Amino acid sequence: MIKKTALAVVTLALAASCVSPKVYKDLEAKYADLKSENRKLSDENEALLDAKTAAENELKQLKSAYDEAVAQRDKLQSDYDATKANYDALKASYDALEKNSSAAIAANSQKNRELLAQLEAKEQALADENARLEKLKKDLEERSNRVAELESVIASKDAAMRALKDAISRALTDFEGKGLTVEQRDGKVYVSMENKLLFESGSWAVGSEGRRAVQQLGSVLGENPDIAVLIEGHTDNVPYQGSGPLTGNWDLSTKRATAIVNILRENASINPENLIAAGRGEYAPVATNSTPEGRAKNRRIEVILTPKLDELSKLLSDN
Repeated sequence: MIKKTALAVVTLALAASCVSPKVYKDLEAKYADLKSENRKLSDENEALLDAKTAAENELKQLKSAYDEAVAQRDKLQSDYDATKANYDALKASYDALEKNSSAAIAANSQKNRELLAQLEAKEQALADENARLEKLKKDLEERSNRVAELESVIASKDAAMRALKDAISRALTDFEGKGLTVEQRDGKVYVSMENKLLFESGSWAVGSEGRRAVQQLGSVLGENPDIAVLIEGHTDNVPYQGSGPLTGNWDLSTKRATAIVNILRENASINPENLIAAGRGEYAPVATNSTPEGRAKNRRIEVILTPKLDELSKLLSDN
């Protein structure tokens, strides 16, 4: 088995070094498409977070309108109660005066009719306000449910990414202190492997220890089919001095990223459509290039794991 693996590595290195310009350009075009798709997913994630914020703001406005409607309803109820008490008092007075004066009875009857008209108007206003209050209450409940659904899906995605980070950390425990780190930020998981773990200087052939690390990472990714995997190659700013098919640091970083993708593709459980290889050259450093230690940190492979947002997109489109 070891001989077969070694033979596969040599064959892969020879094949990568003999890639024709046309094939290489095709790979670059595919990378551009995939990179655009990755950017679209990132934009969608930001749009979804903006949608959540907008929904929360709208919820606050509905709550404020609801509170104002309750206050208005209570005021109308108070006016209604006062008018009804006045009406009852006048009716009692009417009953007392009925025995004494037809003129007083006529005047009191007119006032009663006016008060009855006022009472009916206030009853109608109270009914209208109650209907508006019910509509606001229903809208408030619908917005609350939508915000709760968005928060639930986002929390579920975050929990899934935390679980993925923990699983990767456990799988790569053997490589702690060997230039490998696992972090979670901005809803994504970042696996960074310094080149000293993976490649010889100027080479894109993955060593045995690095291959084992990538394979163990692949065993976790194979159990998470809903994760987009972007592999980025990075170099320091020292110009490439080697000979052969490489044109520079950017070319080297691309070939190294592709080498990692090829190892991951050996795992049949990983969907190739989820894999993206990208070369960043020296243009995304994480440390200074003015010291040997900083340049060593900049020479790295970063595996960026992003959850797919299909569920959130469907939830937004349904609302």
